Amino acid sequence: MRLTVVGCGDAFGTGGRSHSCYRLDAQGRTLLADFGASAILGWRRLGFDTGAIDAVVLSHLHGDHFGGLPFLLLDRQFTSAGRGRNLIIAGPPGTRERLDALIEVTYPAAGSLPWRFDWSVVEIPPGGKLDIAGFSVETREVVHASGAPSTGLRIGADGRLFAFSGDTEWTDALFPLCRGADLFVTECYSGKTHVTGHLDWPTLRDKLPLLDARRRMVTHMGPSALPLTAEFEAAGLLVAYDGLVIDL
Repeated sequence: MRLTVVGCGDAFGTGGRSHSCYRLDAQGRTLLADFGASAILGWRRLGFDTGAIDAVVLSHLHGDHFGGLPFLLLDRQFTSAGRGRNLIIAGPPGTRERLDALIEVTYPAAGSLPWRFDWSVVEIPPGGKLDIAGFSVETREVVHASGAPSTGLRIGADGRLFAFSGDTEWTDALFPLCRGADLFVTECYSGKTHVTGHLDWPTLRDKLPLLDARRRMVTHMGPSALPLTAEFEAAGLLVAYDGLVIDL
């Protein structure tokens, strides 16, 4: 399984990073974890075709994690060479209603288009497990107010496991979420003080020895965390950046 970081920024694009989007490729299939509002820009910069996407799994329903879906759908509809490929969008309970509202507010009446490809929405309750486009997907509820359950993701294929915290402040749910993962991608928005709904570096640093994953990477860094790259690396962490490719 190969990971390409399409976007790893916070909600405000700190450091010029695109919104959350992680591309996973395995056995000729492509699944994305999140597709934030500016992810389409990161996708274009990397020269990717949206027609290659088999599925998108959402960690939660904030704009920097799912707000790019109308652009993805319309790109598939009007410009993608691979628009005939079916697309599955999976997310927490409430995804369909929120996505329909987002499509309507961004492109009124687009929801009633005669779509030139099949797409569907699957809602996954926290703690749910299912197979999507050849990948195994499991979710765990985390602590981040988003108007619907916010979750971390465990995504497996080719005997490899990718784990992603989504957005969350510290919760012991991160222990089983990352257990046995080949790569655990965890947010670290704050480099200093606690911020409600997000992880901070002092807390994460204290918990690192207990996070059971082969490799660990920080993402979603805000203005106080992004300058700490050298400190993160000294602690044995990878630091996400747009365009990073890792073979799990």
